[in-house]
Amino acid sequence: MYGPLVVAPCPAEQKTCFSQHININQVNALLLHLQVLPSFVIEKRPVPRKQKEDAMVTPTSAPPDEATRNEAHNEKMRKIKAARDKLMATKTEEKGLIVVHTGAGKGKSSSGFGMIMRCIAHQMPCAVVQFIKGTWRTGERDFLEQRFSEECRFVVSGEGFTWETQNRARDIAAAQAGWEQAKALIRTPEIQFVLLDEINIALRYDYLDIDEVVQFLLKEKPPGTHVVLTGRNAKEELIAAADLVTEMSLVKHPFRDGIKAQKGIEF
Repeated sequence: MYGPLVVAPCPAEQKTCFSQHININQVNALLLHLQVLPSFVIEKRPVPRKQKEDAMVTPTSAPPDEATRNEAHNEKMRKIKAARDKLMATKTEEKGLIVVHTGAGKGKSSSGFGMIMRCIAHQMPCAVVQFIKGTWRTGERDFLEQRFSEECRFVVSGEGFTWETQNRARDIAAAQAGWEQAKALIRTPEIQFVLLDEINIALRYDYLDIDEVVQFLLKEKPPGTHVVLTGRNAKEELIAAADLVTEMSLVKHPFRDGIKAQKGIEF
């Protein structure tokens, strides 16, 4: 970093002296002046390091005290609340939703059963149709069948994971039987929420006709009934028909480190 051009005395033994940092154009432009002022020379001097560092430091004000920070936070929250209240005032409609939980990450069924718990707490009759998992005893199934069988009907249609059954014809028959029961539950007037757990797997393998499922949900589902469909690889037709779609992303999973499925976490 160099400062401005300055006029400096020239040593007596040297008629003209120029800093190596001045280009030839500057030298040529100043030759005429040097003839008039032979005892002076134009040179470019480096800015001292400390002066350069001082110039780079900008003064900062003292940090705000706690009371000032709290007031700024409160003012920000007041603005957010006002904007939120204005937005919520426009949301006045209610309808039965088609909800899809998909993706490679964990939590699709867990979220669906969490919504079942909410329905029970709100005294909303609900139902579960469990595809694929079949005879696998899960905590949610035992809990609902043993403690809330009146509030939540629980139907198991599959005979187990597809790699366990190894019988495509039986898997198709079980999935179609489950879908028939699902339609009956969805049509039941008093039932307000139906969870179709792992139905996306049955749809993925074409055990069920995706067009039939979508058309039923769009045209025959009662207006006030919520239906949640879980399982990875949800088909595009279902995603297009849904009101709410969540894709669970896999970031880390203990299974990759040799940890098996555990009670309370996976089932």
